Amino acid sequence: MVTYIGMLNFTDKGIQSVKETTKRAAAVKEMAQKLGVTMREIFWTMGDCDVVCVLEAEEEQALAAFSLAVAMQGNVRTRSLRAYTAGEMDEILAKLP
Repeated sequence: MVTYIGMLNFTDKGIQSVKETTKRAAAVKEMAQKLGVTMREIFWTMGDCDVVCVLEAEEEQALAAFSLAVAMQGNVRTRSLRAYTAGEMDEILAKLP
């Protein structure tokens, strides 16, 4: 399973209809499932990002397609971070010389 942290900021279009943000998030969650992505968590935040979410998929290509599909809607700009569990990090560390 591949995990990413999505960091989103509203575009001008997205903030103009901010009252619909939770409804849009529910629709995006359904779209994610169809693309093979699970939105484990979604948080509306204050600070550098307007929204932060935790995404999981079997393959990174599904996450890339999902990210592009969200961006096409024009409500948010996205950035992402690849995230590793402690077990995955242990496997990475075991490969170090």
